[in-house]
Amino acid sequence: MKIKQFNTKNLSTGFLYFYIHFVTETICFFVLAHYTESAPVLWLLTFAFDVLAFTPQGLFGYISDKHKKVSFGAAGLVLLGCALLLQRFTTWTFVSLVVMCIGNAFTHVNGAEVTLRTANGSLSHSAIFVSGGSFGIVTGKLLAAAGAPYWLVLLLAATAIPFAILAQMYLRDDAASPEAVPCRAFQFHNPKINKYLVILLSVIVVIVRGFMAYGIPISWKKTTLQTVILFTFMGVGKAMGGVLADLFGVKKVALASISIALPFLLFGNEHMFVSLTGVMFFSMTMSVTLAVLVSVMPKTPGLAFGLTTIGLFLGAAPVFFFRITSLTANCIMLSALTAACLACMFISIRKDERHEQLV
Repeated sequence: MKIKQFNTKNLSTGFLYFYIHFVTETICFFVLAHYTESAPVLWLLTFAFDVLAFTPQGLFGYISDKHKKVSFGAAGLVLLGCALLLQRFTTWTFVSLVVMCIGNAFTHVNGAEVTLRTANGSLSHSAIFVSGGSFGIVTGKLLAAAGAPYWLVLLLAATAIPFAILAQMYLRDDAASPEAVPCRAFQFHNPKINKYLVILLSVIVVIVRGFMAYGIPISWKKTTLQTVILFTFMGVGKAMGGVLADLFGVKKVALASISIALPFLLFGNEHMFVSLTGVMFFSMTMSVTLAVLVSVMPKTPGLAFGLTTIGLFLGAAPVFFFRITSLTANCIMLSALTAACLACMFISIRKDERHEQLV
């Protein structure tokens, strides 16, 4: 198997936004963990968070595409700090939630803009950026459980602002040439099929993957340490997906990772490291679907990223209303949805050999 030369140009944008994404999710889940209302209110708050944080990212991404000089990342971190203060010193629960969700969306779309526009067709930059969220989720929960003071989390938000400003500097050259196609090096979609069908198939994969994540049997997860390890493997898997796709080819990694993941997911219900191996491979497909969407939307990478977050919400939304509790039913569902994902990716992704000839 041919190993391609790894592109390290502007890779620092991925690490800058790894930290910003980490801080973003730490703040959000620190705040969410402090809500102690009744179960129906908690259900409503969690559902509202998913709606308000995920679905507007398509719109914000489109706006960010048109206004590249605006640092949405720094603005988002300021809003997250405001949400912390509102939650701590007022009783305006939903106001705090809305401000937090807008801040969350701002940092996400800016991270996508920066890492995609500066990657020159590489997946590693955005994959590293996205992986930071998994570590932030568990950190936020742990800080809340430990009774960490609000000023400490607010300080964390402040430390990320210089990172956002520095990351924005990488977009200056791109902003100076508005007619350029920033993501023209992303050529991973199958040119033989209609681009709108590619978009549809890619979003379907995101929706299915989002729903599958809640059906993974993990009865072994009973302690805080096991939760930390689970989210660590998720984060590592997301980053690895981009790196390995750059080295070995997008289509190879996409099809191999989800195929390899399935047996580990099915038989890992009571075996932690078997399950974790499946979770890691399952998480690797994240960067691929984003790259394929950007391939057919090279002028609007922010909007392309926003479509993936809308897809994640649509995949997660049914879980708020029903869950499959039977292990057998979960395994059947995982197998059927994996087959659907494989079919969609096989159709929509260009052969790796053809892409290598074009780069």
